[in-house]
Amino acid sequence: MLYILHGEDDYSLQQWLKQIKQGAATPDLLSANTTVLDGEQVSSAQLNTVCETVPFLSEKRLVIVNGLLERFEAKGKSRGNKKKKPAVERENELDTLAKNLANLPDSTEVVLVDEKITTNNPLLKELSAAAQIKHFPLLKGRELRPWIQQRVSAEGGTISPQAVDLLAALIGNNLWIMSSEINKLVLLNGSRRIEETGVRLTVGYAQEANIFAIVDAILEARPGRAAGLLQRLLQQGASPTYPLFMLSRQLRLIIQAGELKKQGKPGPEIQRRLGLPSEFALRRTLEQANRNSLPRIKRVYDKLLATDLTIKTGKLDAELALNILIAELGP
Repeated sequence: MLYILHGEDDYSLQQWLKQIKQGAATPDLLSANTTVLDGEQVSSAQLNTVCETVPFLSEKRLVIVNGLLERFEAKGKSRGNKKKKPAVERENELDTLAKNLANLPDSTEVVLVDEKITTNNPLLKELSAAAQIKHFPLLKGRELRPWIQQRVSAEGGTISPQAVDLLAALIGNNLWIMSSEINKLVLLNGSRRIEETGVRLTVGYAQEANIFAIVDAILEARPGRAAGLLQRLLQQGASPTYPLFMLSRQLRLIIQAGELKKQGKPGPEIQRRLGLPSEFALRRTLEQANRNSLPRIKRVYDKLLATDLTIKTGKLDAELALNILIAELGP
């Protein structure tokens, strides 16, 4: 079976991928029967070899390929810096990949995972008849509100329409953060309906202020204050990966906001282009961009990426890795 999952809504995409994994093998055999490949680097021969491999003590094996379709985008989009291959070679490679993926062994399930691809993608066209294709665009405007309602119901809670609107306004369409905040709200409210007041206390400016304050402390080389603020956030129920994600996101926003400000863009346009959920977030982001040098911000951002990799590869516990990061970024 061949699946193609693509789109910018990474949360929903990963939920579908999780379901596919659960159906591919039992939990104790899933790791042994799963191969993850970089679509930018893998050759058609390598992919075919992996797909032809017999499963280990299981009926199925799962092959996940990240970024293979993006490799064949018309404008030569690529996540790497490899030199573009000659047109004839690319055509031959595309044909071979398409034939192999359209004729998979019954024992192999392949999932092609991509973010931004166009409807004119040549490999997508070749595989459309043979694959189950799911597109995951970012939820926009009114689409987000029923998702919030359904997610709250799925967690066993209830929520007022006003609270739904406020959640959508404060968090926007990042469903990873939205899901985490909904879980927290349902847990805190129990059998009571989630109301605007509860959302403001749990998700509102206090949460935003914590992240901004941690970023300030890190950029100003005050590790003691940063560590204290981080512990407070964790004690409030945040997952250790949540502040890491939010810190990385905020540093990206600071860099982008500084560039847009240099270009003379007005505040409302900067807020819209960066997807900032409130005027408070816009004001604090611009303040941080004005107060800190670009080299310092980039150095901290690079360190955050390295810490994220350390956590994802299992080298360090997330909370410990964060505390080490904060100490390393001190004076």
